This record gives sequence, structure tokens and C-alpha cells, in this order.
Amino acid sequence: MGCFECCIKCLGGVPYASLVATILCFSGVALFCGCGHVALSGTVSILETYFSRVASDHAMLTDVIQLMQYVIYGIASFFFLYGIILLAEGFYTTSAVKELHSEFKTTICGRCISGMFVFLTYVLGVAWLGVFGFSAVPVFLFYNMWSTCVAMKSPTANLTDVDSICVDVRQYGIIPWTATPGKACGAALGQICDSNEFYLSYHLYIVACAGAGATVVALLIYMMATTYNFAVLKFKSREDCCTKF
Repeated sequence: MGCFECCIKCLGGVPYASLVATILCFSGVALFCGCGHVALSGTVSILETYFSRVASDHAMLTDVIQLMQYVIYGIASFFFLYGIILLAEGFYTTSAVKELHSEFKTTICGRCISGMFVFLTYVLGVAWLGVFGFSAVPVFLFYNMWSTCVAMKSPTANLTDVDSICVDVRQYGIIPWTATPGKACGAALGQICDSNEFYLSYHLYIVACAGAGATVVALLIYMMATTYNFAVLKFKSREDCCTKF
């Protein structure tokens, strides 16, 4: 066998679907974890500076955000390992399905492992749909604040009382109603609108939400690839057929 034929044979065993899903998964998780972590820190800073100056009023929220940041570390580590494992499993099952190498055989253990990855990837896909929906919540909140800033700076708003334009974060349940001041109006709201921290956190939340969406797409690709490989392996274990991937 020549070098060209050998290269073609090796390229035929590459699980391109799993490879694309791995790259997309790594990119999505990196965007979600990195941008989400920084955006959460910026959110705490904005709340402490403009909406809740008493530490006890937002103590629970601070603890929840810190917990979420630790969870982000765990998510990044887990999906780094899980993506590599799925890619390796994709190489194994693709080679077994295509019968590129004589040492690759379909065994009961191999089919059980493939089935386990199908189930686990399905569960993770459903979970990440929830994460994607949850990551859209801060985008919605910051969008409302941004639209209020735009309305306040519009020519029409200059004809009215600017101090009557407010953003009250207490209505979203982020901080209790007893928090002071709880809302930002007029000049205070203008300071928030002009701060780099606000726009940075807003755009980081958007990128984090996009990263969560990319991870969902990656898991869907994983599910399709692992399900197809598992089905073909199970079919080939029953009888000697010439089905090719």
C-alpha cells in the first residue's frame, strides 16, 4: 500500500462530525465560562455601587454568584475532559463501523460504552438547553436597562423630567424590596449608562449566551453521531453485513 492510499485510509477513519462537535463544544464552553465569570463579577460591582449599598441586602446574591463562579470552573474542567473522551470514542466507533483496521471489533462492552455515551450526551444536551435559557435572563435584564439609557438620552426625553426615568432592579427579585436605594434615576442612571463596566458586562452576557447556544449545537451533533454509530454497531453485531458509515 502506497503512502497516498495509507493517508486516504487514515483520513477515512476520522470522525468528522465528532471533530466539529468537539471544536464547537470547546469554543462554546470557553465563551460561556470565561465571559460569564467576568460578567458576574461586573454585575456584583454595579449592584454594590448603585443599587444596594448595604452589604446585608445583597449578601445572599453575592454568595449565589460566587457559587455560580465555582460551578463555572467545574463545567469548564468537565467538558474539556468529556469532549476529549467523546472524540476518542468517535475515532474508535468510526474505525469499528468502517472496519478500517482488523483489530477493531464490535464487542458487547464497546456497544455498552457507546450506549452510555448516547444517554449521557442526551442528558447533558437537555441540561444545556436549560443553561442556554437561563443565560438569556441577564441579557434580557441588561437589555431593559440599556433601552432605558437610550430612552433617557433621546431628544424626546430631554423635554421631560429626566429624574422620572428610573431602573428599579428590585422588581426582578435580584435584591429585596428593603434594599436601598434599590433603583437608579436621573443622574445616577446616567452614570451607570456611561460606565464601561455596564457595557462590558452587557456584551459579555451576550457572548456567554451565544457560547451556551454553541454548546447546545455541539451536543446535538454529538448525539446524532453517537446514536448513529451505536445503531450501526448494534446492527453489525447481529449479522455480517456490508453497511458502511
